[in-house]
Amino acid sequence: MKGYWIVKANTINVEKQNEYAPLASIAVKKYGGRYLVRGGQSITKEGIEYERNVVIEFDSYQLAQEAYASEEYDNAKSVLGNDKDRILTIVEGT
Repeated sequence: MKGYWIVKANTINVEKQNEYAPLASIAVKKYGGRYLVRGGQSITKEGIEYERNVVIEFDSYQLAQEAYASEEYDNAKSVLGNDKDRILTIVEGT
């Protein structure tokens, strides 16, 4: 089964976000992830509005979990520190 990161985020610190993004992409690429959605227009019909939406597909649910737990992604997350407002969910899909 495929695995997906589904992320909804608001940018708190633009400089840190700009530093985080390429570092996060390193982890995504290493684990075979593909960006299906990365920003773009959106409209929230129910729930809390977030300014940014990201969906990343991995070949398996396990790979999606490994990417999140990786040293590379830990490095990216450390750049943001507490300057983040987001939801990141790992989902098993088809």
